[in-house]
Amino acid sequence: MSKNAWISSADALKRLPAVVAAVDASKELTDLWPLTDHMHIDNDVKYAESFQVRTTRQFALVLTGEDVTVPDAEYVYEGADEIPGRPQNIVDALLAANDAYDETVDFSDDGDAGHIVSSAELLGDVWNEPTADAVREVVEAAEAAGAALAADDVAGRYALGAAAFADVLTEVSEHADDDAAAVRAALPTVLYFNEFDERLGIPRVFVTADELEALRAIAVAGPADDANAAAFVDKLLEISKPEWTKHHDDVLWDPVEAKKKAKEEDEKRSKAALAAKFAHIKDDPNKEEVEL
Repeated sequence: MSKNAWISSADALKRLPAVVAAVDASKELTDLWPLTDHMHIDNDVKYAESFQVRTTRQFALVLTGEDVTVPDAEYVYEGADEIPGRPQNIVDALLAANDAYDETVDFSDDGDAGHIVSSAELLGDVWNEPTADAVREVVEAAEAAGAALAADDVAGRYALGAAAFADVLTEVSEHADDDAAAVRAALPTVLYFNEFDERLGIPRVFVTADELEALRAIAVAGPADDANAAAFVDKLLEISKPEWTKHHDDVLWDPVEAKKKAKEEDEKRSKAALAAKFAHIKDDPNKEEVEL
């Protein structure tokens, strides 16, 4: 497969049905911006915090191979460097994952591949030198392609983000010593994908460890086969849509309205339960009517 084959195919990718669908699927979320309501801004901050917790938990699952819980990830995100009763290697993996996550945040502003390479180091040197060099080349090619896109080419931006993700997945896989190393080496590519999408104006996507492996398997097969190219963007759309819906709903979440709806649901359930309890009792047809 040629160098940066996916990025070279980005123009073809943007014409695929899944890319067109992705543009439509993301519109409800992106149309909320710029956020002006203080509640919505606060909600978006909370979403971002939750996103980091979820992502770093996935990283720790891969790095340790152990059962990393959501509370584990939350405690470490909030600053814990040890958790009573929990293995220290899980805490250490979460600390490394958060350091790597924080390291890449500035990439969305400056496009410096050094942030991505540093994140791989912070995760335990999951990249060797040839991998780091190859990723730098992909990042450079993606930046050049992004600069050439028209401002209103949303499909082109989505396709380029997907293509750059596929190319870095391919590079880290090809330079890894074995499959186990490739699985770990894929972790920083998720950070790159989301920060590059941020540069492109595309909403971020939460990717689980299993989903990352599925994407990696498709990416390494390359875009030459039209069916495989479509499979990658199809899978990415499948992952993206529920996350964009969640992000949209999280931003618009209103605690007062949520409390009201919860109360209404409780009342509805209570009435249904009461009706079910007395459903076996039939009206007596011989009962005299009483005028009030």
